[in-house]
Amino acid sequence: MGATDSTTAIETVFRIEFSRVVGTLTRSVGDLGLAEELAQEACVDALRQWPEHGTPENPGAWLTTVATRKAIDLFRRTRTLQTKYAEIGRDLVSDAVPDFDAGLDGRIADDQLRLIFVACHPVISAPARVALTLRVVGGLRTDEIARAYLQPEPTIAQRIVRAKKTIAKAQIPFEVPEGDERAARLGAVLEVLYLIFNEGYSATAGEDWLRPELCTEALRLGRLLATLVPDEPEVHGLVALMEIQSSRLRARVGPSGEPVLLLDQNRARWDTLHINRGLAALATAESLAQTPGPYVLQAAIAACHARAFRPEDTDWVELARLYGVLARQLPSPVVELNRAVALSMAYGPAEGLDLVEQLVQTHTLEGYHLLHSVRGDLLDRLARHGEAAEEFERAAALAQNAPERDLLLARAGASRDAAGPPA
Repeated sequence: MGATDSTTAIETVFRIEFSRVVGTLTRSVGDLGLAEELAQEACVDALRQWPEHGTPENPGAWLTTVATRKAIDLFRRTRTLQTKYAEIGRDLVSDAVPDFDAGLDGRIADDQLRLIFVACHPVISAPARVALTLRVVGGLRTDEIARAYLQPEPTIAQRIVRAKKTIAKAQIPFEVPEGDERAARLGAVLEVLYLIFNEGYSATAGEDWLRPELCTEALRLGRLLATLVPDEPEVHGLVALMEIQSSRLRARVGPSGEPVLLLDQNRARWDTLHINRGLAALATAESLAQTPGPYVLQAAIAACHARAFRPEDTDWVELARLYGVLARQLPSPVVELNRAVALSMAYGPAEGLDLVEQLVQTHTLEGYHLLHSVRGDLLDRLARHGEAAEEFERAAALAQNAPERDLLLARAGASRDAAGPPA
């Protein structure tokens, strides 16, 4: 880029390089909060200098060098930290500037992997893990995270601050855990990425049905993780799931932003590049897994849809089987609800409704709008339109997302019209 680089272009560079810079600095200074502050100060310097002089060929190395010098100056100025300076300053001075052109190899890759595991440590609450991951690993600003999750910016900022304090208080080492601890921590990492992706794929509240930027960020981090831990089948499984689900984003909304359900989507609008990447990641995951885990199974379910050029070509029997395996491995009423849908498509709506009625009796999903939406759909298919309308209205009352609520109310109206006037 030249000396007329726009602020937007420079911010794009920051987002790409931010986690690498923070990871490298955290390893050196031993403090995640301080590392982020130093990286931010380097970014401010870049915003002053790059528009005039042009973006350097190696922006990551430039930012790391500037931040490193700031760290050295800080330790020199703070007399009470002379001992710390003696220990850390030598490391900072002696370390060669990292080679960002080397991609994800070597120390940079290790630093980023450590950063992901630190941000997703189980001692941090789930909402704080999401916010901290998006901030220090994804490079999103606090206001961007707040806007995506429909939360006040101070709330998000407090979550991030508390997460950093928890990390410092618990003295979480800046390292990738090994053995059983690594397996336990990896689960937390995957959970956070999945939460971020799902919030983008189907927003829980607000005026927008989708938030594609969250899907993009979760997928980017998932791809990074798969590169850093290439032998973990569940990582590849999650990437496969996110790739395939991302392929449908354009088809999930209509011209006015209204939701378009899976069976009504124009499959010509599905992104074949995402599908092919997803199927390749799924093949990798299945080759590594002796027994497919939850993310590999969910990716296999998504692949069944992706391989069908028309809704009627979908292998619903295989989908019902896969949901059955997933339900045994990961018992969950939500999984059972999805299995009910697959059963209804494979063997008829009465089969699916039987399972839904069992779920209704447990009261575990009483406040979950999709339970009532699915029940309404099955009742509609059984020509019980009046009951279906009531279920769609219940679902609409529980839905917090405005476009989804409008869709459910429209379906309720259609069911009432099909039922005709009361006798």
